[in-house]
Amino acid sequence: MFTVTSAVTVTGLAVVDTGTHWSGLGQATVLTLIQIGGFGIMSVSSLAGMLLTGRIGLRSRRYNQAENRTLGTGDVARTVIAALAITVICEFVVALVTAIRFATFYDMPALRAAWEGLFHAISAFNNAGFGLRSDSLVPYVGDGWIILPLACALIIGGLGYPVVAEMWDKLRFRLTHGNLGHPRKFSVSTKITLVGTAMLIAAGVLVVGALEWNNTLAGQPLGTKLLGAFFQGVTPRTAGFNSVDFGEVQPVTLMATGLLMFIGGGSAGTAGGIKITTAAVLLAAIIAEIRGHNHVTIAHRTINSSVVRQALTVASISVVLVVSCVVIIRLLEPGFSGEAITFEVISAFATVGLSTGITADLSAPSQIVLCFLMYIGRIGPVTLVVALAAQHSARRFEYPEERPFIG
Repeated sequence: MFTVTSAVTVTGLAVVDTGTHWSGLGQATVLTLIQIGGFGIMSVSSLAGMLLTGRIGLRSRRYNQAENRTLGTGDVARTVIAALAITVICEFVVALVTAIRFATFYDMPALRAAWEGLFHAISAFNNAGFGLRSDSLVPYVGDGWIILPLACALIIGGLGYPVVAEMWDKLRFRLTHGNLGHPRKFSVSTKITLVGTAMLIAAGVLVVGALEWNNTLAGQPLGTKLLGAFFQGVTPRTAGFNSVDFGEVQPVTLMATGLLMFIGGGSAGTAGGIKITTAAVLLAAIIAEIRGHNHVTIAHRTINSSVVRQALTVASISVVLVVSCVVIIRLLEPGFSGEAITFEVISAFATVGLSTGITADLSAPSQIVLCFLMYIGRIGPVTLVVALAAQHSARRFEYPEERPFIG
């Protein structure tokens, strides 16, 4: 149950070693569940319906509109097909590059190298973090032909399908029209996601490089240190691959990594967390309040107050869930340190999959709590809020206004 939950929610936490415990059929099952979970169950069902009937029903369109954050029901078919194309192309390219590297440099048999490349490519693009070795990607920490393609897959998958589609549309316009005309500008969501991703990756690389340079990266050549710091700056927000031993990292590194995991990646992508857009809206609201502005603005666009409330709701519920589960597991597991348990809980909620190595040693009740967190982290706290709110009609009256003391 734990493995299936972790695979479908594209988390990557594991209680057994995927490469040695499961047979070939078991590994293929895990990989299939990762692909289904990453692409989105709703998108898969809609795509199947379109292939069988030649059209997509209105109900399926509405479900996919919620899943993929499209702007209108007419865009759903295009979004589903584009998501499938992006998934297949990215996974194929990464699988091909890594498979060739496994076969030529590590002397793997052709079929084994192809399987290794395919497994890691799908796991990376879907931000699952499942690997075929107990030490994940530690043996390849200095191999750019393995690390860099997987890092690219992690980033693209973590951006989200709408963002990648907008980038592709703009690139296609430039290739077709050159400097003539003006392509449609990026949406606020795309701008937030691209800028936020770049900033968080840079912050992660600097933190890991500074704190682990003479710790888990000690004794490595300069190139290997830089590559290790880069990869570990990319993975915390999205996937659970690790090229250094997280059981040996500095406590401050764990704390910084936990923050990156909690923020996560782009909306409608394969990454988890509260999402970059949520964090950006909250930060913009704080800045607006400090400056005394009446409206929250991002990139010369006013953000509706309902969006600010949604962001606050998502972040608040997420914090409450994480803190509550940390308390529960600490009560159940007095033998483990608080920082290790906190890291594990954030990793489960953010569907990242990084661990200090305690997952398999936790008791069954604690593992069930992690399963719950992985599921909730995948469907998103706001989904529960919207589902509950939809059961009640809008309130048709207002109470008198009064201002309580703040601070």
